[in-house]
Amino acid sequence: LERECPSTVSCADIITLATRDSVVLAGGLKYDVATGRRDGHVSQSSEVNLPGPRSTVSRVLEVFSANGMSLDEMVTPLGAHTVGFTHCSFFRDSLNDTNMDPSLRAGLGRTCNRPNSDPRAFLDQNVSSSMVFDNAFYKQIVLRRGVLFIDQQLALDTLSKGLVTVFAGNNAAFQRSFADAMVKMGNIKVLVGNEGEIRRNCRVFNSAS
Repeated sequence: LERECPSTVSCADIITLATRDSVVLAGGLKYDVATGRRDGHVSQSSEVNLPGPRSTVSRVLEVFSANGMSLDEMVTPLGAHTVGFTHCSFFRDSLNDTNMDPSLRAGLGRTCNRPNSDPRAFLDQNVSSSMVFDNAFYKQIVLRRGVLFIDQQLALDTLSKGLVTVFAGNNAAFQRSFADAMVKMGNIKVLVGNEGEIRRNCRVFNSAS
């Protein structure tokens, strides 16, 4: 892109478009996203404020609310866990959680609780259809088959379990809600106009400044 259209397409836009296209290629709903974002001059891990896999629903909602997102717009993006995988280190401490389906807990334990098991080993986040973007994630957590602590809490916490039940029974509703939430998230604190830069290489800033 940089060769064909110098200083035109930002890395931020590439990520946004690639995310949307990945969802579509996996069977999700196609949605339109705005472009025109610019890349920042600052990239510090200390400034990233994302809730972790061991967070509670209240904590995740607090982070989303601080960015203008509603409860629905918090529960929906976590449905992206319907695809992909996670490392043992993110859920090993949940293997004693009695809220988890015993058969799932035993299966995860066979991979992650073996002597000298590799903490980098990984398993599907959605054990039923991890390569398809659908509402299977919600169906799984209703059955207490959430791999991450936060995933399972979505189906247990009174704040979120109603929405989980709706999405588990209605894939179309989940897909529409997901698209809307992603568009809204894609407009949070973006740089436009003369702010920031359009990186020539997404791995580095254009200059030391």
